[in-house]
Amino acid sequence: MRIFITGATGFIGSVLRKRLITRGVEVRALARSRSAMTADGTKWISGTLEDEKALAELTRGADAVIHCAGKVRGRNARDFDEVNVQGSKRLMEAARMSGSCERFLLISSLAARYPTLSWYAASKFEGECQVREAAGTIPVCIFRPTAVYGPGDRELRPVFEWLLRGWLVTPGKGDSLLSFLHVDDLVSAVMQWLDAPVMQSQTFELCDGQAQGYDWASLASIATDIRNAPVRQAVVPAKVLKGIARANLVLSRFTRQAPMLTPGKVNELMHPDWTCSNARISAALGWAPRILLRQALHDHLF
Repeated sequence: MRIFITGATGFIGSVLRKRLITRGVEVRALARSRSAMTADGTKWISGTLEDEKALAELTRGADAVIHCAGKVRGRNARDFDEVNVQGSKRLMEAARMSGSCERFLLISSLAARYPTLSWYAASKFEGECQVREAAGTIPVCIFRPTAVYGPGDRELRPVFEWLLRGWLVTPGKGDSLLSFLHVDDLVSAVMQWLDAPVMQSQTFELCDGQAQGYDWASLASIATDIRNAPVRQAVVPAKVLKGIARANLVLSRFTRQAPMLTPGKVNELMHPDWTCSNARISAALGWAPRILLRQALHDHLF
């Protein structure tokens, strides 16, 4: 198979690219800078999701396209829209115009389930809609993983490191239900999608399979068992988080840097239920996760 991917130098895309190359699959990937183009057998295409010529070159002759690229930080809705919505639409149009693409996989986010929460969540939901509309007859599969972590992740790693040192900072009341997914399990799901017969367009949610997910107290309990020492919990009031988030946006106007903590991100952190079920994807692809968070923290698989 000829598999062409975006986001191949990012956290999830890098793991996927290496897995595909190990299997001996022909991989073509989009990269923004030449410094990121590793000599590992990947055929690199220089360009971005804004570059229609590069996207046409990327998708030419593709059997399958896997869209991992996405924007997680932004100073306004437009920042997210340009990549997560318009970029996804352009890529799907290029795949359709190639005339060879038999299937398309969009790595979205569980946040797309709640598009009113944040600019990011809205862009992921609208990106899914635009990809479906532009697909024509190409079957589109959408993966909505929950919080993905693993080697190379820069967002959750600090949280887990501090947790194993004995500190857990929780937002607001700290009563949210959470779920996680190790990157190796997500990539395994992608590989099973590739191995399965082409199916009709579907959307799947993915997590590590922990029943009822996790709450902050259960995370502290897991770390306590691993450390054989107590974990101290510090609660940051919602008003404080929102104040910092608003200040970040003001500061970003001067620094031109996109902050991670924004009012929308606070909404995501405070959302009461981030759990999901693997029932649909397990029934369709026979996939099941293998790495629970407890094991990953114990074995330092993050």
